[in-house]
Amino acid sequence: MSEEHPETGRRTGTWVGALLALVLAAALLVALPGDDGPPPDGAACADRTIAAWSADERLTGEFARYGDDPARTDDWTGGDGTHSVRLPDGRLLWLFSDTFLGRVYAPPNPAGESHTWRDSAAPMVRNSAVVMSGGRLDTTLAAPLFPDPAPGQWRWPVAARVEPRAPGSAQQVVRVLLWVRASGQAPWIYGVPLATEVATLSLPDLRVESVVKVFDQHLVPDPSRRVLFGTTLVEEDGYTYVYGGDDGQAVGRPVSSAYVARVPEGRLAEPGAWRYWNGSAWSARDGPRAVLGDGRRTGVGSAFSVARDDGTYVLFTMAAGTEGLSKVTSYWSCSPTGPWHGPGRGFDAPLPRGGTAAYNPQAHPRADGDGLVLSYDVNWMEPTDAAARLNGNVALYRPRFVTLRLAPSGG
Repeated sequence: MSEEHPETGRRTGTWVGALLALVLAAALLVALPGDDGPPPDGAACADRTIAAWSADERLTGEFARYGDDPARTDDWTGGDGTHSVRLPDGRLLWLFSDTFLGRVYAPPNPAGESHTWRDSAAPMVRNSAVVMSGGRLDTTLAAPLFPDPAPGQWRWPVAARVEPRAPGSAQQVVRVLLWVRASGQAPWIYGVPLATEVATLSLPDLRVESVVKVFDQHLVPDPSRRVLFGTTLVEEDGYTYVYGGDDGQAVGRPVSSAYVARVPEGRLAEPGAWRYWNGSAWSARDGPRAVLGDGRRTGVGSAFSVARDDGTYVLFTMAAGTEGLSKVTSYWSCSPTGPWHGPGRGFDAPLPRGGTAAYNPQAHPRADGDGLVLSYDVNWMEPTDAAARLNGNVALYRPRFVTLRLAPSGG
């Protein structure tokens, strides 16, 4: 249980206002066409875009069922920053950033509306983890799973993977990428970026064994130029490609940029094993160089996801222009470093009625092991009375899921 619940209303209002600022910054992107040129000669991939999608009511409904269960007072009832990883025994580990815990109550809520609701004193923690077995959520691990590194700082979990404890080892562990942020004044009401860490969790009991800092950014003078890695990762040919982004939107730049690092399998928790794409090669010494984002018309939102489809890398992010409050779009590439082509066709994420918006599209394995599922987080976007809205309708602050079909842009 969190001890922060006396401040829940204040923290939620600040946090929602920060999210509103980031999403509105994304909405200022000029909706100009991107680089849609052909792939390099001989490339073993083809263009990919979102050809069709459908709401995954089963998966969305499972999070609603679990979050609405009033039987416990210390489990997950809502959160954002949705990431997942499949464990060797078939379970799925779901990771969340800011998370509401506590008991929920059946409708009507205190305003007389027909919504399941939580008390305004319900605790909110910086991160949580929920285990799914056989397609059913059944356990919230003790929260927060990753304790604050220092006063005024916190950890947000992002992408994760199962890998050997060391190269060649038969023993497997879970590596979880963590973003470290610190409290700050405007424009850093969403937190000042400090570092990327890697946590190691034991299997099968998911106990936190260690946390290692792999990419320290606190000495970079301009916080908007600091890069945090781990918004998404891709496994390929014995390497883990770890993507990250900067905080350009926090200071009014119209777009954030994407970056990529490469780490040999089994060595994510070794800072010396990381190599960063510098524009022409993988380097341990040079700072990373953006692989997507020209500062004006192309780039990514505050979080994005990359998946592989028939040899093609596909990147999902929120769309440019005013559609960025609800529309998911994509880019594609024949290489993890680009060039990225797009944006391609997208889709309008289904949202609850009222002042809500979508953000943070993330790819996940299907619970049945087949196909591509994309989640997006949902939040109330009007800063006025935000805490009351989120507590008065617990369904607002939860992920939604869609199933995607990708195809060539002409298909």
